[in-house]
Amino acid sequence: MRLGIHLPHIGKKAGPEAIRRAAVQAEELGFSDVWASEHIIVPNGASYPPSPYFLEPVLTLAWAAAFTRRIGLGTSVLVLPMRHPVPLAKELATLQCLSEGRLILGAGVGWMEAEFAALGVPFRERGRRMDEGIAMMRALWSEDPVSFPARNIAAEIREMRMLPHPSTRIPIWIGGSSEPALKRALALGDGWHGSRLSPQAARPFVERLRREAPRPDFVVSLRANWDGENEDELKSRLLGYRAAGIDHLLIQPTQRGLDSWFRAVERVARAGEATS
Repeated sequence: MRLGIHLPHIGKKAGPEAIRRAAVQAEELGFSDVWASEHIIVPNGASYPPSPYFLEPVLTLAWAAAFTRRIGLGTSVLVLPMRHPVPLAKELATLQCLSEGRLILGAGVGWMEAEFAALGVPFRERGRRMDEGIAMMRALWSEDPVSFPARNIAAEIREMRMLPHPSTRIPIWIGGSSEPALKRALALGDGWHGSRLSPQAARPFVERLRREAPRPDFVVSLRANWDGENEDELKSRLLGYRAAGIDHLLIQPTQRGLDSWFRAVERVARAGEATS
């Protein structure tokens, strides 16, 4: 089971030096990848996310890539329906080229209706926009010239060119535990990226995905928080996720202070080594 770590790009601890240190530390400790999340704009006083201070994930990963050489880069998750696929495809292809093929696109439909409204995107069309956006980006990444018959997204793409293509194929892991998200992962994804499930709760999801997507390259990934307090409990959880059949686990430390966050990452790495 591969282990990833979330970057400190949210809240008071976020900043250029924190992200640089975190990316370098993660690579030196042997983590598989580093990850960033997305909220573009949130309502004042919202109970979640815990902070409105969010550095943009694609730029955050580009900054992390500049200081590392091997570690993977992932989004957990980009809310694809909020973004227009054409500029996003350009940004992601550029990041894939500059990082020499290290990007994983974790993608979801989103849930915060006010955020969609602020961006002028119809919230109730997000599923259709998600599916079409994935198809549009894949066409932009692989065809030259490219034509795409858009139906749900305002775009006229007829015999056009967008280069460079990604240096290697960008894998797409579909986030979410709802029935539509699981069907989308099975139909359109290279993997599934669930969130905050215990090992016991994750097992039926894994069994279904293995049964309906028996491809050896289909990745079953999960994101989990850790408070940094009990290393034995973390080891037990890691063993449970491994036994449940999880291929990849993303750990997000919940410490607010940067020094305690870095210590928690070191403890995650130790727990991973002890249970590998």
